[in-house]
Formats: sequence, C-alpha cells, structure tokens
Amino acid sequence: MRLGNDPEVEKFRAEFAAFLDEHLPAPAAAAERPQSSADIPAWARHWQRTLFDAGWLLPANPPAYGGRNATLPQVLAHQEELSRRRIYHSFNPQGVGIIAASILSFGTHEQKQHWAVPLLRADITAALGMSEPEAGSDLAGLRTRATIHGDHFTVNGQKVWTSGAHHADVLLTFVRTDPQAPKHKGISALLIPTSTPGVTRRPFPSMTSQHDTDFNEVFFTDVKVPKENLIGELHRGWKVAHGSLGHERTMLWIGYAERLENLLRDAPSDAQWYATLHMDLQALRLLGYSQLNGTANPAEVSVLKLFGSEAVQRACWHALQERGQDGLIHPALTAPYNHMGLENFNASWFERYAWTFPGTIAGGTSEIHRNIIAERILGLPRG
Repeated sequence: MRLGNDPEVEKFRAEFAAFLDEHLPAPAAAAERPQSSADIPAWARHWQRTLFDAGWLLPANPPAYGGRNATLPQVLAHQEELSRRRIYHSFNPQGVGIIAASILSFGTHEQKQHWAVPLLRADITAALGMSEPEAGSDLAGLRTRATIHGDHFTVNGQKVWTSGAHHADVLLTFVRTDPQAPKHKGISALLIPTSTPGVTRRPFPSMTSQHDTDFNEVFFTDVKVPKENLIGELHRGWKVAHGSLGHERTMLWIGYAERLENLLRDAPSDAQWYATLHMDLQALRLLGYSQLNGTANPAEVSVLKLFGSEAVQRACWHALQERGQDGLIHPALTAPYNHMGLENFNASWFERYAWTFPGTIAGGTSEIHRNIIAERILGLPRG
C-alpha cells in the first residue's frame, strides 16, 4: 500500500528517488560502520550533509533547516522511499529527529544556529538524557538537580539508558530546577556538552551482544552549564519534554511499518502468523494515513506507537520460533547486507527479536500508552 495518486506527491517522490539514484553512497565507501546511535562515520556525515543541503534531510523543515516546506503526505512519501530501499534516515536518529527538532521548536534563534544546524548537518551528534535509575518511564519523577549560581547552572545527578552518550557531543538533559514545585513542574531542559568537566559516561552492553554498547550511564558531578544553554523557559521544561517525546512518537509508526515490511520479505511462511503480519502492516499504515487530515486526536499517536511496536515484536517472535534452533544461531544474517541500514535489522533472528523490546519502551512504554489511550481516547477514569 502507498499513498494515493496525488500528482504533486508522486512528483515529489520521483524527484527524491532520482536524487537517491544519483547521490547514494556506494557500498565500498561505507565500509566503516557506526558504533552507537551517536557515532556517525565520515562517509555518513558527508551523506547527511548532502541530504541537508538538498533539502531532503527533513523535508517538512524550511530550507534553512534541511528541508523544503513539504506537506505531510510528501513527508510520508519521503519516508516510504527510504523504507523501500532500506535506507536508515540518520545514524544519529535522536540528534536529528528529537533533539534538533526540539531546539527548532523551543530554542532561540541563536540556539538554532549554534546547536540545531550543526546537528542536522552532522557536524556534531547528540543524545537524550531523560531516563533515570529510580524514575524509569516516569519522566516527572526525575531527580537530577540543577541549581542556579550567577550565570550558570550546577548540575548533579544521574541518567541511564542514554543511547549513544559516549559518542555524543552534547546531551539534551532534563533536570529538576525547582524541587518544591509539583511533580510535573519545576523541570528544565539543558544542553550539556559532554566535554564539560564533571560529566562521566559509562557505556554498557545490551542483552543482544557484549559488543553492543549503545546504552550508557551518565553521571553529573558539579557540572557547570551556561544559562544560555537552557532550552525553553526555566521550570517549564515539561513542555519541552512533552514536545521531545512527541517528535519521537509522531513518526515512529513509519519505522515500525518498515520493519513489518522487511519481515514480509525476510521471513516468508505459510503459517497464520504471516497472514496476520500482512494485516498488521496494512492496518498500521491505514491508521497512520488517517492522521493526515490534521483533525485526529493527538493521543491517537499512542495507538500507532503501541500497535506498531507490539506487532513487530509478535512477528519477530513467530519468525524466531518457526526456525527453531537455527533461529538462535548468532551472529547470523537473515537478510542481504545493506550498507545504508543498521546491522541489527538484518542480524540473527534472536537479535532481531531482542531488538523489539526497546521498541516497546522508547517513546514511552506500552503501559504508558495504554493509559493515554484509556484516558484521552476512551475517556476512562484514572485508576
């Protein structure tokens, strides 16, 4: 299924396809692989700048920020063309899709030029400092403190699960600046360069491999951050956090649709689960396209995120289970090598299944989205 036959959308798609045909890096040029979600090899930096300069990085943005003022249907066509070719949009997805987007939404002109543009051009990379050891998915429960001393903040505390922090140049970090305020208030958003004294990053492996060290613990010990690194208003960072999560969630469903489509190609089967996989993909896309009219309840993004992440997890489990012991062979290739994608998307069936669990956590856990759906769509009372 694709978007309808709107001539302007199809013209846009054809122009982007022609750009990819002409400029896509060759496999030989992409031999160096990223080591984390904030590690961009030189060839990938050049590719991201090429996309930025041509207005194809984030097409909905103005030209000054890597786009061409594209409509939402055109943005979806852009994403579909990337998906069809299995092209990973950016090797610093949080930096481009969440942090730069948040700066463009809430930052000053100077912050946009100093931070957002370099992130979009891959001159620097970024990671997102949200989760904390005792807060889990409850962002409002964060304990990392920032106190004001003259022209700077002093930050103390800890973050965890901070993807790519050990390779990132800057962290968008949510801190508590008014400990007396109610839980969802008194929070602020700071851009903290990782080279700042007192910032300690400790990568640790995931369950997929001892060599997969994208996750980090990050410690802040008397870290001095200039006041001009405050994004948005002081004590009103919940709005920035909500916007950041919104940027993360809004287009997540497209990634899940891509992974479902890849599973259709990579795991053909006569079993019933494969038919369900077909239906899940079509349902996810129809639900996603229903957002195009701009009148949908914003909470419906939670339906897309919940349904998409769990559909991918179910399908990967069935693909793994159907292959029995062979599915546990690791490392292994389950799809052709793709230099423009991530290795975990064509790795062993065990690894592909294991990688579905972050999908039910990132952008809000499945439990959080069920609560959002219950309260804001179904109108159910809080328990």
